[in-house]
Amino acid sequence: MQKSSNSFKKPPAKYQPRGLSILYEDRDILVVDKECGLLTVSTDKVRDNTAYFRLNSYVRKGNQKSKNQVFIVHRLDRDTSGVLVFAKNEEAKRFLQAEWHDFTKKYYAVVCGTLPEKEGVISSYLVENSAHKVYSVNDPTKGKLAKTGYKVLQECNKYSLLEIDLFTGRKNQIRVHCAEGGFPVAGDKAYGQKDPGIKRLMLHAGSLTILHPHTKEEMTFETGIPEYFKALVRRL
Repeated sequence: MQKSSNSFKKPPAKYQPRGLSILYEDRDILVVDKECGLLTVSTDKVRDNTAYFRLNSYVRKGNQKSKNQVFIVHRLDRDTSGVLVFAKNEEAKRFLQAEWHDFTKKYYAVVCGTLPEKEGVISSYLVENSAHKVYSVNDPTKGKLAKTGYKVLQECNKYSLLEIDLFTGRKNQIRVHCAEGGFPVAGDKAYGQKDPGIKRLMLHAGSLTILHPHTKEEMTFETGIPEYFKALVRRL
């Protein structure tokens, strides 16, 4: 990973946020590895138990009167783990969001079954219904274009480990495309099926390449494939 020359002194260890590992930080951006089960932002029912809330506390170093804060650039589903970037000022947020479609996002997933084609691209138009369920439609005037590239890295009789390139960033895109393709993400209770042997949603944002909002340097942040994903496919 290329590091920015924009130096920054991190807060003391006692302010490190639970459920989040700091991958990189400077005066403009804060990049973390989010654990499965943690919301990115608040909902009507959850306010404090989010990455956004905990990182605001982190950058304020315990001082609630501090004007330091983080700004939301993108989101990961509650049950998706991996690389998540926040801006630390409005200018950085605007730049990252404006350029977001050109950044490279790589995910890893364990899906149910084996795929007849070991590499490909899934394209469809996605729409969300009143129950907040996302699904594909054929009419481009009714949905938003979504493109998901995939490659099988490893497989067994029950599961396949995929490397996924996210060409667009629609809500639940990977989960919907995998489920509609006949290979739902393992542990996906919304679009797949319950599996008592799976401990979590098997989807992880493993790599993100961006341009730094201030220096315009290309920076790649990686966490790799979770060991639990590899172990599950190996074990079977």
